[in-house]
Amino acid sequence: MDSGTIRDRFLAFFGERAHERVPSSSLIPNDPTLLLTNAGMNQFKPYFLGEQQPPFARAMSVQKCFRATDIEEVGNTARHLTFFEMLGNFSFGDYYKQDACPWAWDLVTDGWGFDPSLLWVTVFETDDEAFDIWADGVGVKPDRIIRLGAKTNFWSMGVAGPCGPCSEIFVDLGDAYGDASDLGPGGNEDRYLEIWNLVFMQNDCNAAIQPIAELPKKNIDTGAGVERLAMVLQNVPSIYETDTLGSMIERAGALTKSNYGKDPRIDKGLRILADHGRSMTFLIADGVLPSNEARGYVLRRVMRRAVREARLLGTEQPVLATLAQGTIDLMGGFYPEIAERSEFILEVVAREEEHFSAALRGGLAVLEGEMTKARNEGRGIPGDVAFLLHDTYGFPIDLTTDIAGEEELDVDTAAFEELMLAQRERARAARKASAPAAPAEAAARLIEQHGTTEFVGYEHLSRTASIVGIADSDGAGLIVAEEGAEVDIILDTTPFYAEGGGQVGDTGSIMGSSGRGRVITTRRLAPGLTGHRLTVTAGALAVGDEVAAEVDAVHRVASERAHTATHILHWILRDRLGDHARQAGSLVEPGRLRFDFNHFDALGTQGVKDISDELQGRVLQDDGVRAYETSYDFARSIGAMAIFGEKYGDFVRVVEVGEYSKELCGGTHVPHTSQIGAVIVTSEGSVGSNLRRVEALVGAEGLAWLKARSAMLEETAVLLKASPDEVAQKVERLLVAQKEMERQLEAGRRDATRAAADDLVSGAERIGAARLVSARMDVSVDDLRSLAQTLKGQIGSGAIVLGASGEGRGNLVGAVTKDLVEAGVSARDILAPGAKVLGGGGGGKPDLAVSGGSAADKVDDAIEAAVFAARNALESVATS
Repeated sequence: MDSGTIRDRFLAFFGERAHERVPSSSLIPNDPTLLLTNAGMNQFKPYFLGEQQPPFARAMSVQKCFRATDIEEVGNTARHLTFFEMLGNFSFGDYYKQDACPWAWDLVTDGWGFDPSLLWVTVFETDDEAFDIWADGVGVKPDRIIRLGAKTNFWSMGVAGPCGPCSEIFVDLGDAYGDASDLGPGGNEDRYLEIWNLVFMQNDCNAAIQPIAELPKKNIDTGAGVERLAMVLQNVPSIYETDTLGSMIERAGALTKSNYGKDPRIDKGLRILADHGRSMTFLIADGVLPSNEARGYVLRRVMRRAVREARLLGTEQPVLATLAQGTIDLMGGFYPEIAERSEFILEVVAREEEHFSAALRGGLAVLEGEMTKARNEGRGIPGDVAFLLHDTYGFPIDLTTDIAGEEELDVDTAAFEELMLAQRERARAARKASAPAAPAEAAARLIEQHGTTEFVGYEHLSRTASIVGIADSDGAGLIVAEEGAEVDIILDTTPFYAEGGGQVGDTGSIMGSSGRGRVITTRRLAPGLTGHRLTVTAGALAVGDEVAAEVDAVHRVASERAHTATHILHWILRDRLGDHARQAGSLVEPGRLRFDFNHFDALGTQGVKDISDELQGRVLQDDGVRAYETSYDFARSIGAMAIFGEKYGDFVRVVEVGEYSKELCGGTHVPHTSQIGAVIVTSEGSVGSNLRRVEALVGAEGLAWLKARSAMLEETAVLLKASPDEVAQKVERLLVAQKEMERQLEAGRRDATRAAADDLVSGAERIGAARLVSARMDVSVDDLRSLAQTLKGQIGSGAIVLGASGEGRGNLVGAVTKDLVEAGVSARDILAPGAKVLGGGGGGKPDLAVSGGSAADKVDDAIEAAVFAARNALESVATS
């Protein structure tokens, strides 16, 4: 039974039982508590928590999953994977254990054909209800139902959130996997393989995975791994010999000219290539790009681990693109997104492999040298070396430990982690230093007493409000803020937009009968609570005052122009570059935007021009900009783009620009694109691995930039005595003339050098068969070096000492002919006494050396000292 049939029978079974088929969600979860999607229930978490109303009571899915915690185990066992497919059926307060358990048994035995006599069941140790359902309702023999503790039979996502007791179905793989146990799965995990986990989702857990409350409704969340099911149903000893992974093993074997099943070390490498080839393909298809942070680092780690294993298996040829293509060929039918994005996936993996291959060679040279020292000195690899490999060469720590482990050397991972922690602390301190303090405790008290701040700023730029709180920068609550104080003012209602979504906070004024203040910025002190950071400019402001809150309209509208322009730019980038070009960060402020996005290559001069032209063109189309609130599910169904990492509730605000751009956004915007005016893209460049940044000036600032450039062009035209239209041609002609003048100047310099060389050679001092040339010529070091080379070719056998003074330094150049170098004469040794006189040092080779120092007034003495050393050296050769 191939993997496709396993999926089809699952979907048909639960489809007959009124389950809505829900497509697999992205591996990038819409949940800031998770790095990557690791279970089928992730996309349904808001339904389980009661935060959103599910559009259906029952659901089923085939979910692509990634578990970073298993990376180091992949290859070492026959069962661990990073990427896998999870079948799941779900109930949102509809059916519960009484239906879930019998249905699971029916599908396992009748649908997939497992022998009931080989099946075992586990339940949570106190779950009598589940035990009775399995025994009395399903007919499982009581001695085949094992009670186990929370470690195995209480499920959570590993973070705070929905959780609950679970029940698992196991299959007995037989004597080949170990002795039978009366405890079944509780006594021999190798022999008894878990094929399905039924979670009775009834609790909300804290970060310590302790139940803290009952969920609003009791739910069902099940998970069955396609690969594990295939292993048993296809009667193979490991998941790596199933249809999809087995095909990947064959591809990896052909790439590396290796055979699976003959050598444990080769098997490990082929397993890593098979698994990591699948996982990288799906991660990239869902928009993850290699980087040194978060999920991008996980992707880079699996890719680099795969490249390393390929090198260990003896191939120096690229492998990642072939593995990605293999995944696309095998799984692109069921997961069309990887087929649709195949060209992009192949380009990303090829670039990353090319980049890492060069780093791998350099890093391996460092590590091999350190391993040699470690073996000789009877020690392990120090943490600072591991950190260097990570920081400079991009070696994940597990790659360093793997390589060292093959040589039976330990790595000081504790010291490595200390260095990593110190680096993170430095980064955190830098961020903290640049961020204003938020009075969190005062904010919490205010929410409890007065509720959240009502925002009316979409419709109004001024509002009468009451001051409900004042807090200083340390979070301490105040009753009154006197003139000169800088505080956070909290109002019951506000027209001020608080910084968020990349848009800076509003500025403006707050005025009362006894005082006024200038609002510097507006920010969120806590979810739903707005702080107006202001300086009291006159009188005093006090809690309870009625005030007029007025937004600086010029500042707000300038920000709106930039924000709407950012939405248009985002759409253009995705349209031109692909869906992967997602927003990774933005700054929207009056007259300026900065937009970071995921992409692997520079846009190029023409690419930037094309994007800039389209951006300005769409601005001038005068498209309408519409904002409205709707349900999150409806917004996603119409294609509104959500920013990953943001947390959305039941209702969201959608901003539409024309008929093309739809984004979930809480920011403020102009009503028509023509009100943006000018948008001038000023730069595009890299700000990190696979991370690009576009900056642009908007509105009046964009026009001012154009005006300044125009003025510069006019001034340049005047200087060139040309019209502005002729400037480029005139400059081009001047550059050609300059190049010709430089050529003539260089020719004259060479002639002068030859003439000087002729004069110096004719006046050379004879010492035995050799000649000694010395002179002071106050020219550049490069010219001295060139002259020394010329002289060396003319004197036959001998030494040269030249000196110069300039720009506050004294310099020496020495040269020795090849025959004298072979006799033991060194230009470095000749210059050493002179370098000491100049108060400096030098370097170079025995045949040509340069030295210098700050004692420019002692050049003549330095030349004399070097000549004395040269004369002694030549005399020594002559008399030997």
